[in-house]
Amino acid sequence: MNLKRLEYFCQLAALGNFTRAAHKVGIAQPALTVAIQKLEQEVGLKLINRADKHSLLTAEGQVLYKLASQLLGQAKQVELELEELKDLERGTIRFGVSAMMGSYYFPKILTEFKQKYPKIKIHLVDQGTAALERMLLNSELDLALVRGDLENTQLRYTQLINEEIVAGMARSHPLSAEHTLSLAQFCQQPLVLFHEGYFLREVVSQYAKKHHLSLDIRMETNLIELQKSLVRNEVGITTCLSRILENEKQMTSTPFEPKIEFKLSLAWKKNHYLSKASKVFMTYLSSTVEPKN
Repeated sequence: MNLKRLEYFCQLAALGNFTRAAHKVGIAQPALTVAIQKLEQEVGLKLINRADKHSLLTAEGQVLYKLASQLLGQAKQVELELEELKDLERGTIRFGVSAMMGSYYFPKILTEFKQKYPKIKIHLVDQGTAALERMLLNSELDLALVRGDLENTQLRYTQLINEEIVAGMARSHPLSAEHTLSLAQFCQQPLVLFHEGYFLREVVSQYAKKHHLSLDIRMETNLIELQKSLVRNEVGITTCLSRILENEKQMTSTPFEPKIEFKLSLAWKKNHYLSKASKVFMTYLSSTVEPKN
């Protein structure tokens, strides 16, 4: 069975759209259509519901997607193990981390790691913690920094970072004089927030939903510097980690009451083969990242 066609099929099943899947795998949409048709001929089954916009995969297609995902994951593990046999100092690590953590915690750490292990490649994936957890479960990542307070039974964890979420605002904002802030007060303000799927957004969205509040969201962005610029110019206030504002003269942070903690753990799939490179990286992170309590 052609593994490349299976890979195309799994991307199509995951994204649910021929155009997005073709872009993801780096081929033209007509070429993807042909590849899927050839896969259907190869297995002798109809895999795609071409007339049903609400359900892309047939029942047979759903079964194949599950089996193919497992097969491709196993093939990747074989590839990694063979790579290690060639040179134990080489390897590739697929590491997932959110934009905020990647921007403020890891530039120095990753630079120093690369200096110490120059032959180890790190493929960095930027997503929210919920998306990173799904990618771990699908064997698309080796390691990822995800929420440590909601553990999945299919993953293993080692706690890495423990921070406090605060409200970030311009120093000129009326609430900047408050010693603490409640989520109720926060939700009444114009807001600049991360997109859904990021914990710093979810804690606000969940509170608003629970209390039937309508949020005044002026901007949604995962670009940290843009978010800070908007807050500095009083477009709205935001949620963030206090250390991100340590060198900001025009911004300040106010703790929430009750306190909101942000726990992140390094996670990996239980039955996923961890290469020597990944294990070295795990050890390095655990010894380098110091939780700030």
